[in-house]
Amino acid sequence: MKSSFKKIINSETPVLVDFFADWCGPCKMLAPILKDVKEELGDAVKIIKIDVDKNQSIASKYKVKGVPTMLLFKDGKQVWRQSGVLQKNDIIQNIQSQK
Repeated sequence: MKSSFKKIINSETPVLVDFFADWCGPCKMLAPILKDVKEELGDAVKIIKIDVDKNQSIASKYKVKGVPTMLLFKDGKQVWRQSGVLQKNDIIQNIQSQK
């Protein structure tokens, strides 16, 4: 996963990474919001989900202490980070401000 993760985030297209856990209630609330974000933005963003329990090394590398945590990458660089649940428009605004 590590090498493919690096390849995925090294993209001109913004990549939103959702660090989540199956047992996390707020993570379940965020999932349909991210689906709506993807539907609205289409190819303007990639959204990937990382299960922190199955990918502890990646979560640790990016200092993810709580879930859900969203990180936005552009050209391999982290450009935004937010923990907790945000509304669709707030997420879209943050993604679009990276262009």
